[in-house]
Amino acid sequence: MAHSVDTRGTVSSTLWRVFGSFKLLRESWVGMIGTGIIVFWAVVAVLAPLIAPFEPNATLQPFARPFSDYAAGDGVFWLGTDHLGRDILSRIIWGSRTVLFYAPLATASAYLVGILMGVAAGYFRGRIDEFLSFLANVILSFPVLVLYILVITTIGSSGINIIIAITFASAPGIMRIVRGLVLDLRNRDYVAAAQTRGESPWYIMLVEILPNARGPLIVDACLRLGYVVITIGVLGFLGLGLPPPDPDWGGMINETRSMALAFPSMTVIPCIAISSLVLGFNLIADGLREISMRD
Repeated sequence: MAHSVDTRGTVSSTLWRVFGSFKLLRESWVGMIGTGIIVFWAVVAVLAPLIAPFEPNATLQPFARPFSDYAAGDGVFWLGTDHLGRDILSRIIWGSRTVLFYAPLATASAYLVGILMGVAAGYFRGRIDEFLSFLANVILSFPVLVLYILVITTIGSSGINIIIAITFASAPGIMRIVRGLVLDLRNRDYVAAAQTRGESPWYIMLVEILPNARGPLIVDACLRLGYVVITIGVLGFLGLGLPPPDPDWGGMINETRSMALAFPSMTVIPCIAISSLVLGFNLIADGLREISMRD
């Protein structure tokens, strides 16, 4: 008799295995450095209301240099201000909340869609595989940036629409990775045993196959998080990110790019913030890959 999929049990078991994989990062100094960078930005994002010296959108003192004092009150502009007089440090701190909220959410959404497509294509094969693979190939045939621009300009600029655009453009690539893993794992003995017991196909895919494919998927997810951070920055730079005046690292670069030579801190500091976050995710991925190669 076939068993129904215990969704809560499956999710909790998978999350526990993922957590166990990240615990292994203690064996890699590269992974620990990456984890430290991500933890730093996560703490900054959580404590933003407490540690930001000024309101991120307050007009204070235009074109103030780094380490200059606030002429009209108490406080120091540690990283200077932009052309509208907004404190750059405060906007960097609050902007971390934006990217650390939307990047994981968009990546998780893309993985949810990509995994469901991939396990179905790899397990069922036949026409389902042909249709999903054809659909993925069509989407992947377009340049990624063009897809982002098309989706955002069509449905509008907002946080939810950024998630939709990233999911639409990223899910096919994830689908192909998952499909390849499932094609390899579907012939294992534990899958045959589950089929003999009469388990449902979705139970086999989500409980028997998917957890055993977690290693490559976790590494890819870390790398993809870095790509998504860059994507959010690029969309903000192109004016397709979150609507102003909310702090957005890409938008900060876009607003001050014409003043980069005279006031480099306005554009360089947001670039450093984006680069450091991407570096953190990439180092975590390298650490996990390094550990997996030892085993």
